[in-house]
Amino acid sequence: MKIYDAASYRNVTEEQLRDAKWFAEKLGDLIWSPGGTQETFEENVRILRTVYQERQMDAVFMELFARVRKALDGGRAESVADAGITVRMIYTADDFLYTDYPYEEIFSETNGFRQEQIKAQLEKQAKSVGIRNFRTLYGQYERSQKNMGNKGRRFCIPNMLGGTLELDPGDWKMDGTGIYKDTVRGREYACTHSIAPVRRLRNIDTSDEKLTLAYERSGSVRYITKPKRELFDGAKVLDLSSVGVAVTSQTAKVLARYLCEIEDINYDVIPQQDSVGRLGWLEDGRFSPYVEDVVFDGDAAYGRIFSAIREKGSFDEWLKCAVECRNYSRTAQIMLAASFASVLIRKIGRLSFFVHLWGVDSETGKTVALMLAASVWGSPEIGQYVQTFRSTQVGHEKVAAFLKHIPMCIDEKQLDSKFDVYQLAEGVGKTRGNKAGGIDQTPTWNLSVLTTGETPLTGSGVGAGAVNRVIDIECRNPEKVIEDGLKTSRILLRNHGHAGRRFIEQLTPELLNEADRLHQTYFRELAGGDTTEKQAGAAAMILTADHLADKLIFKTGRHLTAGEISAFLQTRSAVSAGSRGYDYICDWVALNSAKFAGEGTGDSYGLIDGDYAYINRTVFRKSCIEGGYDERALLSWLRANSLILTRGRAFTRGKRINGVNVECVVLKLPGCGVPPETEEDMLL
Repeated sequence: MKIYDAASYRNVTEEQLRDAKWFAEKLGDLIWSPGGTQETFEENVRILRTVYQERQMDAVFMELFARVRKALDGGRAESVADAGITVRMIYTADDFLYTDYPYEEIFSETNGFRQEQIKAQLEKQAKSVGIRNFRTLYGQYERSQKNMGNKGRRFCIPNMLGGTLELDPGDWKMDGTGIYKDTVRGREYACTHSIAPVRRLRNIDTSDEKLTLAYERSGSVRYITKPKRELFDGAKVLDLSSVGVAVTSQTAKVLARYLCEIEDINYDVIPQQDSVGRLGWLEDGRFSPYVEDVVFDGDAAYGRIFSAIREKGSFDEWLKCAVECRNYSRTAQIMLAASFASVLIRKIGRLSFFVHLWGVDSETGKTVALMLAASVWGSPEIGQYVQTFRSTQVGHEKVAAFLKHIPMCIDEKQLDSKFDVYQLAEGVGKTRGNKAGGIDQTPTWNLSVLTTGETPLTGSGVGAGAVNRVIDIECRNPEKVIEDGLKTSRILLRNHGHAGRRFIEQLTPELLNEADRLHQTYFRELAGGDTTEKQAGAAAMILTADHLADKLIFKTGRHLTAGEISAFLQTRSAVSAGSRGYDYICDWVALNSAKFAGEGTGDSYGLIDGDYAYINRTVFRKSCIEGGYDERALLSWLRANSLILTRGRAFTRGKRINGVNVECVVLKLPGCGVPPETEEDMLL
């Protein structure tokens, strides 16, 4: 094994010397170098220490060496043993006479047996350099430490960014037995190992603060971030036991008080960082996660989605694939445009909307088209960023609030009956109470929701508000959405996340003003046809985004037109719940015409007289429930449109059926005139 000299480290920077990772790699090279012996290892460590001493960084060297040695379990790790090397510091006579290093190594060991082993090893070292009173010196050091406690000293805690963070301990003391405070009632232990706050996170949305704790277990430093309200609560801090912190119901209150006091004393010393618990636009105009100095502090359940919004692979490979899909299928182009549109909704003050691909035919490319839209922002893998319908309404709201402005992508063969289209399209969740007796912050979002399934997203009985917000696109064979789904999905899984970031970074105020003007132009053109304003608004958002995405990303000069997207929009009559309800009742009458004979045995639903159906009021109510329509709302619409005959303020008229006078909904069937009112009708 080669013996290095100080010149070998001439070009090493001070930053590298302070870097724990660099130090561990260098020490690893010395441990596992072919042909290395204990003697060559110790000589190389001595030379490396000389490099630190020449730059007045001996304390840094000792700290880093101690951390690496502890991580390797004192040289007893199996892989180190195989190398035949014991990782230990060889102290000089000056170390024993003029520094605390050898004595601190013993004192900091919490395992009693291991502490005695180190003491015996260092006593042998001390004798070899002429120090005969080592045991006496250590005894004095140990007593001075226990008497002095931590007066005039600092807690040196490993920092997340490297090096150590020196904290004022106040009245708290820390030694090999743990962290404690001496009181009139005796010694109170907060913890049996080192633990302290090393970072404060302040959420830029809520101003809530969290603390990152560093704690040492099994020779390694671990980190965990929790809200301050949990760490300073004796009942809730007990939850730290689940991640290895030594806290019990007896010590929890003391630990909570210790953490509160240490954070308060060192408030200006502990580094603070802005944090965010969601994606999307921030109040200062930045966009999460594309901000380098903001830390994610959200619910761990959403960490998977947050980490999925990232760049992977080649932008050029993705662009080539996306342009091919965009040119091949108008539906794929709409899905891509709807994905880009999501981040424009809030900026130009428009409404959330849905684009839903559906069809019973398999292999039409619905799911791959959704993956294409998702790949604009991150990983299109199902279950990562792309969700499924299998969730509660509260779950859907929470995911939408987390995504905030990035499109919500949902793929599922069968729709969940709990999926509330209107609630998601509204962009505001329900106000809910919490366990503490207060009210949680009401979740909000402004985004596009891109979905796939085997059936339309809205059924016949759904209200006009829900139908209005959905652009339903049926996908059928042989008209595929994606030409080669397998090839496309493979490319997207390897290359994604670039386009969204590039789009955001180029959205200048001038371009956003252009987007607003484009939307107004497209909206006027679409609203002039046979569609509703909300359908026109959603379609105009897609056309606007397609125009900008082509200008900034695709650069093909090919844009969607109002005429192309109009084919997928609902007509005013199709959106109207009343119109759909009338059609439903007419179909229901036709299907049950045998029960409108007005005579004979068996169930009788009423009577058909000329071009009018007299429907028993109770039967009419049941048919509305079965079809998913509100009876009173439908009757009101029918009367307003002169499609039922009424008596005064009532929605019904009387009719004698099978010799019995009953109240009936008198429905005007398609293509009929108004019947004369009989005296019997008016009396009833």
